[in-house]
Amino acid sequence: MTEYELLRIITFLERMRKPYDDLLRTAEPDPHWNIVLYLMKHHLRGENVTMSSLASAADIPFATAMRRIHQLIEKGDIQLRRRGSTGKSHYLEPSRKLVISFTEYAARVKALLADTFGLRSGTGDADDYYFGGSYFAGQIIPPLEIMEKKAEAGMDLRFLLHDDNYFASMRDMWSDFRSKLSARKNFTLMNLPELRAEVFANAARKESKYDVIAINMPWLGECVANNVAQPLTQHLKASSINPMDFHPAIWATGSWDKTHYGIPIYCTIEALSLRKDLFEARKIPHPTNFEKVIQAAKALHNPKRGMHGVVWNAARGMPVSHSFMFFMGDCGSPVISIPTPRLHLDYSRIKDEAMRPQILSEAGRQTLKYMHELLAYSPPDILSIDWNRALEYFMGGQAAMIYCWTMRAARFEYDIHSVVKRKVTYLPHPAGPGGSSVSPIGGFLLAVPASLPPERAHLAFEAISWMASPAAMKEHVKNGIPAAPRFSVSADPEAAASTPIVSFVDKLAKQNRIQNWQRPPVREYHVIEEILGEEIFSALNGDCSDEQALSRSQNRIDAAMRAAGYY
Repeated sequence: MTEYELLRIITFLERMRKPYDDLLRTAEPDPHWNIVLYLMKHHLRGENVTMSSLASAADIPFATAMRRIHQLIEKGDIQLRRRGSTGKSHYLEPSRKLVISFTEYAARVKALLADTFGLRSGTGDADDYYFGGSYFAGQIIPPLEIMEKKAEAGMDLRFLLHDDNYFASMRDMWSDFRSKLSARKNFTLMNLPELRAEVFANAARKESKYDVIAINMPWLGECVANNVAQPLTQHLKASSINPMDFHPAIWATGSWDKTHYGIPIYCTIEALSLRKDLFEARKIPHPTNFEKVIQAAKALHNPKRGMHGVVWNAARGMPVSHSFMFFMGDCGSPVISIPTPRLHLDYSRIKDEAMRPQILSEAGRQTLKYMHELLAYSPPDILSIDWNRALEYFMGGQAAMIYCWTMRAARFEYDIHSVVKRKVTYLPHPAGPGGSSVSPIGGFLLAVPASLPPERAHLAFEAISWMASPAAMKEHVKNGIPAAPRFSVSADPEAAASTPIVSFVDKLAKQNRIQNWQRPPVREYHVIEEILGEEIFSALNGDCSDEQALSRSQNRIDAAMRAAGYY
């Protein structure tokens, strides 16, 4: 359960209690109820609570309220946080024990509502629907039109998506109990390797199992080659989607050989996120290059106290492969010999020498050198850490810095278990030797499977059009999910104010400091990724020397490109 959903449940509980207090003559204030709700609500909003303000919220005589508060402190439900430098005054906040028990209570309230409205059986999962906000107010979506067409098609829409916070939020929007556009069971969310396998397995089926699929941006060339998705040309002609509202580099991620196959649903960049409180306390400047990252990591690394200098994605396979490609990009070099312009490339035209790998190079050597240096100030299990585990380290207060996607970084602020709320600063990728600060683009395209029948393909595109609409994207941003590939969403004051990540990404986009050449979406991208995921890991694990790993990577990728007929 996210903080946003928990806040809505608190608002519901307050509104439910008010008619009782107003209309029943025998009603009396419930001080514990008032204290707990007030404390939880302000904690979730990041607002300070003083002893006097909490006593006033109890709605009983002040002296009695103070006694109740001290009782809760003694029981361990309320804890004190020092206010100022003297240590003579404190702010009050709920203890971890109270947060956990209140969250469990809120989940049961949500489950009872589901039972009452007939949305699930009494033995179902409390997460089967979402306690939503304002998703379906006004003209955010045309639910009646979609539901009518869905009924004509004879079944619910089926989605194959990535297992991340954005698509989980999207599933919640569709399964909000006040609209019920689709059941949660119609959403299949998979981690990246599983999603890739299922996307290509689905393409081999006579008829698609899904109406809408999510394609990782670097997979586009391979997806087109394997007939994974339908061209969207005719759909786009009749749609309200305005390509000019998307950043050109992001809109181009859905295009192959001048044909559009996918609509960008969110933009995320990999950034260096750091604990600003730790940096300020030690007066350490924000790092702008590899050398300064290592200096900061060394200064803040204190494993005996449970603090590591930096955490990043170093597990075998996709995680370490992506890290290598991104760090090599920081050194000014992509992994193959493509140009690195400030504007986007047409990757369908890349051939001949441009496809030759350049892993065995000075940029490759500097990249592996940096990765070895990071190991010294990383958690001991760093070589088994992927995106999710890295996030857990940082959110749990066990790392001073983290390389991660801004989409995942959103959890630092809204996840109920995060201990780093309002303590994080976001930086573009620090530059490596010979390079500059250019951050890699990530994200997903929504596509219509090639084997989907025409009558369902039209309905699927209607759903994609809503999902990618400014109104729907704005709702995600307002709820802490910083996805804004559209200029109109980034420019919205309400959306931009919801999280610093939105303006951070938008600023870099307008400066042309985000690119996708670090993971070039060519047909052979997966081969490159797979080889690097094996060879670079072997070097970091000590199974071979850096030069051996770089040489083997170079030769294996070169052989794959020759076999594909590029040169």
